[in-house]
Amino acid sequence: MATAAQWVQASRPKTLPASLAPVFAGIGAAVGLGYFSLVTSALALLLALSLQVAVNFSNDYSDGVRGTDAKKKRVGPLRLTGAGLVSPHTMLGAALGFYGLGGVSGLALVVLSGRYWLVGLGVAALLAGWFYTGGKHPYGYFPGIAELLVFFFFGLMATVGTVYLQLPAELGLTDVPWQVWVGASVLGLFSCALLMANNLRDIHSDAKSGKHTLSVLLGEQASRHVFSLYFVLCVLGMAAALYQPRWPYLCLVGGLVFCVACTPVAAKVERGARGPELINVLKHTGLLTLLSGLFLAISWGTLGF
Repeated sequence: MATAAQWVQASRPKTLPASLAPVFAGIGAAVGLGYFSLVTSALALLLALSLQVAVNFSNDYSDGVRGTDAKKKRVGPLRLTGAGLVSPHTMLGAALGFYGLGGVSGLALVVLSGRYWLVGLGVAALLAGWFYTGGKHPYGYFPGIAELLVFFFFGLMATVGTVYLQLPAELGLTDVPWQVWVGASVLGLFSCALLMANNLRDIHSDAKSGKHTLSVLLGEQASRHVFSLYFVLCVLGMAAALYQPRWPYLCLVGGLVFCVACTPVAAKVERGARGPELINVLKHTGLLTLLSGLFLAISWGTLGF
């Protein structure tokens, strides 16, 4: 039987910044625009957290029953189902419970905003979480698809959606400032970098077990270059997203700060970090994702657009 600490580990807390950062940024943008809602913001945070944990638990379940984890020596976080510490039925129930919590939070957001067309996007997010490793043909095993969906859901949808849900009914997506769209893209790219580091860590064992990620397709060296490219785009994007007419130098300062912060992490990957070293890269990339979201939130919330 798994302990409470092992359940926490299975929820993969290092991945949570990827879900929280875009919501924090969206909340900051709503404050800067003068449309902040405490209830909406709290529900958006709950939705992001519950779906992230649900995805992690459903991945644990799906890979466990498929035998993917049993076919390779894991370097990353403990998988409870694959290790036999939790029955598939129990893990499935935990995943569905968090999906349910996310669904309720999402429905509450839709009702509060009156934008019922967002139900479709919510259902798409739930399905994307499940079919990452679930079903007969999980898209997490096909190169490129996972990256596109991660960019959309953890970048554009989470950030812009948090702002959009707090706008008055007469305003639409086109009223969301362009800086928010750029900042959302930055956070989406950071999440793609997290996925790349995770898949780079498991590149050889994934190839043997038939999990054809983008890293497996590109090869180890090219995957390292793509990781660095994500960081370059994130630094440039942060500089653009921080543009503020009254403070024209803020974008330069912000870009420089994140260039200094990102360079050591990218350099470690380029130098050939493997195994446990990549776990440390994941940790720092997650921290950079969170700091980016908070940096954008504070800038947008205090200075506006």
